Order: sequence, then structure tokens, then C-alpha cells
Amino acid sequence: MGAPRHLSVREIKETDIDTISSYWLESEGQFLHSLGVDLDKIPSREEWRIMLTEQLEQPYHLKQSYCLIWLLDQVPVGHSNVNKIVFGEQAYMHLHLWTDPVRRMGLGTNFIKMSLPYFFKNLQLQKLYCEPYALNPAPNKTLAKAGFGFVRQYTTTPGYINFEQPVSLWELTYNEFQQMQ
Repeated sequence: MGAPRHLSVREIKETDIDTISSYWLESEGQFLHSLGVDLDKIPSREEWRIMLTEQLEQPYHLKQSYCLIWLLDQVPVGHSNVNKIVFGEQAYMHLHLWTDPVRRMGLGTNFIKMSLPYFFKNLQLQKLYCEPYALNPAPNKTLAKAGFGFVRQYTTTPGYINFEQPVSLWELTYNEFQQMQ
């Protein structure tokens, strides 16, 4: 049995922008498709830089997107971001572990739970949603373990880089989050 691993979460920094861009631009097409990504819609490295830099510069109440970095033993291994933000009301969360070995370590639930205080407090949310690709079992299982409630399944195009797909809508309210503390 290996040594215990240290998990932590922090807000995105300018130095993370290239790593996040590389995740989207260098991941295998089959993997991205399994997330529901339309490969023809992925922004260029420069477009990622512009979008993420803008996010860094905005105060919480004006953010259109808000990103956290997930760290394993102080090394960035993934990120979670929210978009479709209505400050003081709701947002939609996305989950990304960057490499296959890390994806298989069972860390997602803990990373989600560590991210929740940032999303609820900084964006003053009442509800947090996540709508992963219904045919991708990993995030759906992880959201249930993290305390999210299943709402329904439907077909939509969940984001600007996605194709139309069946999604599973998951929800966590602020009151439910408070009870988890």
C-alpha cells in the first residue's frame, strides 16, 4: 500500500491556462467524444487563453465562468469549472481529471466535495447543477457519491463545445450542501 496522497483545491492562476488548454487540445479524440465533446468546436489555444484570462480578471459577481484546479500532492491533475452562472442563484458544474491514471484513482468524489465551498460561497449559489453525458458512467456515479440528487435525463446540447446528447441532470441545493458540512 502506497503513502497517503494529499488532495487540495485552489482557484485557477494564470500559470494554469496553458495546462488547461493542452488538456482540451491534446487529449485523445475518443476520450473527448466520451465526454460529449464535438471535436470541431474546441477553441484554439489563443481562444482558451483569452477566455481564461478574462475569467481571472472578473469579480465573482460578474463571472461567466469560474474555474478551480484540483491538485494531488501539490501537482495539478484536473479542474472543475462552473458556467451558466446566475450569481446568487445557480450555476452548472463540469468535472475534468486530466490523465487516465488519475481518473482511475477514485479521487473525483473528494475533489467535488472540496470544490463545493468555493462555488457556493464565492458565487453565493442556492443551487448547483451538473449535467454530464448520460452515456459516461463515471461522472454520474461520482455525483451520486458526492451527494447530488438525480433530477432527470433529457437530450440537449449542454455547452458550446458539445454535440447534442442525452444528459443526466444532477442537483445540489445550498441547504443540502450545508447539511454535508
